[in-house]
Amino acid sequence: MKGKHVALLIILILAADQALKFYIKTNYTLGEEHNVLGPWFRLHFVENEGMAWGLKFGGGFGKIVLTLFRLVAVILGTFYLRNIIRKKYHKGFIICAALIYAGAFGNLIDSMFYGLIFSGSNPFAVATLFPHGGGYASFFHGQVVDMLYFPIIHTTYPSWFPIASWRGQEFEFFSPVFNIADSSISIGVIALLIWQKRFFPGKHTEHPVQTVPTEINSPGIKDEITTV
Repeated sequence: MKGKHVALLIILILAADQALKFYIKTNYTLGEEHNVLGPWFRLHFVENEGMAWGLKFGGGFGKIVLTLFRLVAVILGTFYLRNIIRKKYHKGFIICAALIYAGAFGNLIDSMFYGLIFSGSNPFAVATLFPHGGGYASFFHGQVVDMLYFPIIHTTYPSWFPIASWRGQEFEFFSPVFNIADSSISIGVIALLIWQKRFFPGKHTEHPVQTVPTEINSPGIKDEITTV
């Protein structure tokens, strides 16, 4: 797989991810929600501190650590992608690596720059791009924008459920709100787990069969011993 094709894939994912985030950030108030394809697919605007699927990690200090970790991963990932392309790894593996790379890069952009270029979002006002007086946070402290929400099943745990404390409680599948970058990472990881044997076929060592001519003590007679 050629490097220009990998670069194009990454650019397309980043463009789609950032375009949707910019649209949500500048058109939705925090917590605003609209149906896209019925109640099971919605756009629901939330922000988080940078981990995938809305998870948090250690407050302000954790936010910096997480952003720095993602930055290092993207830098190292750049060299790694170039290396596996040059060595002509399996096309599927390269695509998976590119998906994970693009997803990490997409959320890194939010963490590094959104605090500088956007005003803060809240339930009563839409954020503005390049506000007077600066953005809502400093470098590395931007919030990651999430919006994709798929509450396909919404019910309650039945009375016979084995865990008594959960009985009668609400259950929703799928409850996390995420973005295109998160999806890209998840697809890349899941595909690697499913098709890893195809991407990394086992190397079977075959020992050639050799015939070694040997002399038998009887005059004029030869025999061959098969060795493995």
